[in-house]
Amino acid sequence: MVDLFNKWKEGLARTRKVTFGRIVNLFGAGEISDETWDELEASMIQADVGLDTTNEVVEALKQRVYDEGLTQTADLQRVLHSELVSRLLSPPALNLDHRPTIILVVGVNGSGKTTTIAKLGKQYSGTGKRVLLVAADTFRAAAVDQLQVWGERLNLPVIAGQPNADPGAVAYDGIQAALSRKVDIVMVDTAGRLHTRMNLMEELKKVNRVVGKALPGAPHAVWLVMDATTGQNALHQARAFKDAVQVTGVILAKLDSSAKGGMAFAIQKELGLPILYAGLGEKPEDIQRFDPEAFVDGILTNRS
Repeated sequence: MVDLFNKWKEGLARTRKVTFGRIVNLFGAGEISDETWDELEASMIQADVGLDTTNEVVEALKQRVYDEGLTQTADLQRVLHSELVSRLLSPPALNLDHRPTIILVVGVNGSGKTTTIAKLGKQYSGTGKRVLLVAADTFRAAAVDQLQVWGERLNLPVIAGQPNADPGAVAYDGIQAALSRKVDIVMVDTAGRLHTRMNLMEELKKVNRVVGKALPGAPHAVWLVMDATTGQNALHQARAFKDAVQVTGVILAKLDSSAKGGMAFAIQKELGLPILYAGLGEKPEDIQRFDPEAFVDGILTNRS
C-alpha cells in the first residue's frame, strides 16, 4: 500500500506542486474568510477542475463549514478531501470473460493511445493472459511502426496491415487471427482523429461495425485515451467520441506530465464515464487502475 501511495504521489508531483499546491497553502493557520473562498475557487478553476464542479464543491464546503461550525482554514483540507473523492467514480471491475475480449481504443492524435495500449498489453500478459495487439491506425504509418516496436520490446504479437490499408479490414483480420490463436485479449489501436473531421469519425464508426461483424457482441469495451495535459479542450473531443462509438471508459494518459490534473473531475462531471486507468510515468507498470482516494491524496497531501 505504501508503494502504491508513493507511485501516485510521485506521478502527481507536478500537479501537487503547481496548481493544487496553491490550494494546500490555503490550509495553514488562519480563519476562513471571503478571501479564502475566492482563492480556493480561482485555484480549482486554474487546476482544470471545471467551473461547474468548482462551484458545486465550494458551495458544499461552505455548507459543511456552517453545519460543522468550522472556523479555521486548517479544517478545510479534510472536508475538501472528502468532497473531491465523492465526485470521482471508482472504476468498475474489468470484464475480461469473453474469449477473446475485444477492446477498441480511440482518441485524438498525440493522446498517448498507442503507448497506452502497449503498456496495458504488457500488464495483461503478465497476469497470464494471451494478448494480441492490432495496428488499425493505418492512416499514420509511424503508428504501425510504433506499435510493432513496442510489441517486439514487450514480446507481444502485433497484427498490422499495409500503410493506408482499410482500417476495418485490419481490425477484421486481427480478430480472425485472435480466434484461431485462442487469444484472451485483443486491443485494437485506431487512428487518432480530431472530432471535427466528420469523415474520420465516420470511418471510426465503420471500424466499430466491422469489429461487431467479425465477432458478434464485440467490441466488448471502447476505451477513450485522453491527454491530461490538454485540459478542458479535450472534453469537446471526448463528447464526440462518446456519441460516435459508445465509449465505456476513459484512460487519463500523461497525468504525470500535467501541471493541472483537475481533468479527472471534469471528465466525471461532463462525460459521466469512469476513469479506468491513469498514466503516471513512462514504464509499463506506471499505468495504474484509477483510485479516487489515491488520486486525491496525491494532489492534496503534505506528506513527504
